[in-house]
Amino acid sequence: MKKLLLSVFLSVFILSCQSKASQRLDEEVLLQEELEKIDWSKVDTYPTVDQCDTIADEKLKKDCFFDYVTQNLQLRLNQDTITGNFENLETLKILVTVQPDAKVDFQLYEIPDSLQGMTKAIDEFLIKQSKDFSVVHPALKRGVPVKSQFVVPVQLNKQ
Repeated sequence: MKKLLLSVFLSVFILSCQSKASQRLDEEVLLQEELEKIDWSKVDTYPTVDQCDTIADEKLKKDCFFDYVTQNLQLRLNQDTITGNFENLETLKILVTVQPDAKVDFQLYEIPDSLQGMTKAIDEFLIKQSKDFSVVHPALKRGVPVKSQFVVPVQLNKQ
């Protein structure tokens, strides 16, 4: 009788362990399948600023944000004395990085030959603008804030 009880107990124990292992395996397979479906190169929601939040259409909201960043950088750059050094240049391409914690970084994206000697001054200007820039809400992927990067062309005033 003891042997029968012991074998029944062991059988139940082994079957329950196999069931739990199978359940974990199924969960891992489902998770892996879901992760493979996600396009990690695109965000669900682009970064935004408060003045663009009221726009419902995603494309218009995205355009509003890009216009806001471009115009803001353009205004700031054209007010700075550094622009007097861009005699032969009409546009600067700026790499904008929005971190998940809403921190914004600006970097010169392409450095034209004519600006090789000025990169330190431009970098200092862009770092200052990063610190003073208004609040940006980061891009979202599946409801989670993520890092995003994009390039904006900044037109320079000719005086």
